[in-house]
Amino acid sequence: MTNTQPRFIRVQDSLYPILLSLFVAVFMISNITSTKGVTIGPLVTDGAFFLFPAAYVIGDVLAECYGFKAARRAIWAGFFTTIMAVVAFYVAIWLPAADFYENQDAFSAILGLVPRIVFASLCGYAVGQMLNAWTLTLIKRRTGEKSLWQRLIGSTIVGEFGDTLIFCLIAAPVIGITTVSDTVNYVVVGFIWKTLVEVIVMPITYTVIAWVKKRENYYA
Repeated sequence: MTNTQPRFIRVQDSLYPILLSLFVAVFMISNITSTKGVTIGPLVTDGAFFLFPAAYVIGDVLAECYGFKAARRAIWAGFFTTIMAVVAFYVAIWLPAADFYENQDAFSAILGLVPRIVFASLCGYAVGQMLNAWTLTLIKRRTGEKSLWQRLIGSTIVGEFGDTLIFCLIAAPVIGITTVSDTVNYVVVGFIWKTLVEVIVMPITYTVIAWVKKRENYYA
């Protein structure tokens, strides 16, 4: 007798897909907001400065709780999703505008900058996040479960420096930063800010890691 009951693939009860989605979303949104140059007093930065550090917080959670391979999978997911977005942006710009649509120039100007920004972001993101995850898991192999703060701070310093340096050197001319002094300012401010944010929110990172480990029966 033929079984007529519908069959479905069981979705694993894990927080990993949610964390992966948040990780990719933060990276995608940051690529759009980073196209705007921002000056706050003497500081020169971009419009993603307040959001992008969250990608490293989530990256720390992924690497600490799920390991380097799982973190690497999330990094590549963000990488290829962003490439897909760039292609979609260019197709949308290329498509003929309707007669009633009056914002084609603005649409092209904003999203037309994204590919160069995304190239810078992808290069920095891939290097920085890989360094971050690799450093965290390397330290964890030596320290075990103790000294989480060493893993978080050490991986942040290494990852954020690689990310910020590569991104800023490529992206600076796109957002209007052309002098050497402003470029140095951009790199230093970006690195210090992102690292400082991660240190400030470390109690939150600790809490999230503890909650994820408990939720995923990490110690079972």
